[in-house]
Parts: sequence; C-alpha cells; structure tokens
Amino acid sequence: MEQVYLTVEGKKQLEEKLDYYKTVKRPEVSKKIGLAREFGDLSENAEYDAAKEEQARIEAEIAEMEAKIRNCIIIKKVDTSKVSIGCFVTLYDRTFDEEVKYKIVGSTESNPRQGLISNESPVGMALIDKKVGDVVNVETPTGVLVFEVKAISDK
Repeated sequence: MEQVYLTVEGKKQLEEKLDYYKTVKRPEVSKKIGLAREFGDLSENAEYDAAKEEQARIEAEIAEMEAKIRNCIIIKKVDTSKVSIGCFVTLYDRTFDEEVKYKIVGSTESNPRQGLISNESPVGMALIDKKVGDVVNVETPTGVLVFEVKAISDK
C-alpha cells in the first residue's frame, strides 16, 4: 500500500473508527452469522450468505484501515510559506466572486462539504506549493475555476 498522509486529528479519527469496527461491528456480524446458522441448511440460506458478505466487507475495511495507519505519514508541522498538506488556505474564487477557506488534507480525511480537500483532488493538486498572491487555474468537469491564494495558515 502506498503512503497515506494524515493529520494528527485524522489519524485519531481513523483509529477510533478501526476500534469501533473491531469492537462493535465485527461482533455484530458474528452474531448475525450465528443466528443465520440456526435457520438450517446453509446452501439455501439467504441470511447466512448476506451475513458472510457483510463479514467479508467489514474485514476488508478493517484491513484497509490497519494498512493506512501502518503506512501513514503524520503531518505535524505545517509549512505556511506555501500551500502544503495540513495547512489552511484562504482563496479568492474569481469564478464565483467569493472568498473560500479550505484545509488541505490527505485523501483519507477528505470531506469537501466540511472544507477538507484532498491533496489528490484537482483543486488540491493545483494548490500544492503555491504561495500567497499566486493565481491558479483548475480544470474541473464543470469548467475552469480560477483561484487567487490570499492567505496560508496553520489554523
């Protein structure tokens, strides 16, 4: 697995989610499998098949989270001289004539509705290494967006 960038908060959230999957979701699906077995013939038991599929999905998610935690690079100190992972960037969106603020995070933490954009997203990739005053053109499915970097901070 390739390296994953996480903020300290992002790693904590991922560890909490992993703990929830191991301590709550895994036992729940084990109970479902046990109950489904009680219905008899497993070869024609839809509940059993569904529970086994859910178990496989949960185990895959657990393995993925463990791998991300094992291979993560924690962003502790943020370089505010240029846009980098972990920083907050205030932009003037020339396309929509508005100011927006984003935090640049790794793809695992990305949540655009909360202002968390991935360094791997079109906007994130275009902003990496830019400085205050730089103008960035971002090609998106809906057209070109034009941003001016107004401020970079660690908060």
